[in-house]
Amino acid sequence: MDDLLGFWFAEATAAKWFRPEDQAAFDAELGQRFGHLIEDAEAGRLETWRQTPRGALALTIVCDQLPRNLRRGTPGAFALDARARAAAAGAIDAGFDRDMMITARLFFYLPFQHGETLDDQERSMALHETLGCPFYLTFARQHHVIIERFGRFPHRNAILGRVSTAAELAFLQEPNSSF
Repeated sequence: MDDLLGFWFAEATAAKWFRPEDQAAFDAELGQRFGHLIEDAEAGRLETWRQTPRGALALTIVCDQLPRNLRRGTPGAFALDARARAAAAGAIDAGFDRDMMITARLFFYLPFQHGETLDDQERSMALHETLGCPFYLTFARQHHVIIERFGRFPHRNAILGRVSTAAELAFLQEPNSSF
């Protein structure tokens, strides 16, 4: 847990988290060092991490961020989303996020931003507003608008084997239509 958090918040940067210049290298390093944690999370072997603020943060990152990097372009990228939201919700309900730096709090809030329900998006918006960071709130709003409009993220349709509507296909041709 401490190795992952040290890597995520000290070695990696926001540029690597969201738009790394060398995605393949970042994913390879992440996979080599921490890929095994995805299987541990899937098997429920990390559930005790929920008991502490740092542990809950690490579990949320394992379930929300690691699959998005290490299983990119496959259904597995989203396979742990429900676990990520559950870990984040428990941490937030316990107040674990309150005393953390903004970037750490962000990772408790992202699982709701990634959710494909309007309830998740409403919670995401409310949580992101507490950060006081217009940059992160802009992305939360963009996600909310898409779910409000389509009820799902159209850019996931092909990956998840869902049939896109004509409106979704047109939307996917627009700039900034996927994340």
